[in-house]
Amino acid sequence: MNLTRFAFPAVLALLTATPALAALGSDVTSVQADVAHMKGAVQVNELMGYSVHEISTSYGLRVREFTGSDGKVFAVAWDGPVNPDLRQVLGSYHDQFLTAAAAVHGNHRHLAIAQPGLVVQNNGRMRAFSGRAWVPAMLPQNFSVDQIQ
Repeated sequence: MNLTRFAFPAVLALLTATPALAALGSDVTSVQADVAHMKGAVQVNELMGYSVHEISTSYGLRVREFTGSDGKVFAVAWDGPVNPDLRQVLGSYHDQFLTAAAAVHGNHRHLAIAQPGLVVQNNGRMRAFSGRAWVPAMLPQNFSVDQIQ
């Protein structure tokens, strides 16, 4: 009997049942929920036309949530020894991410998804992960995706 065939759907069901907190497309007021969930500290940098809320954890994970003047999270970026909880970080875009990721056939260290409504780039190897995600339609005017770091 192949237990992996039965375990994967069970794990996937548990992951999809987890409530999403602040995330891509969410309101800036929910960033504090991310800070509490990650047991981290936040620093906010106000820049021209957008803000960056950087959450740092005691185990070295950094998650940056980019919010526009409308108060919505339009992009996220992360780096650290582990990936963050992508369900939490991607929020309502997580299911779209899972569907797109299942269709991508690449190497196991790099994942790149580029769809009209969602872009996700994730890189990693043991203890060195990084990634970023954004919603193209939500990017502020004169904002370059190179700024999502």
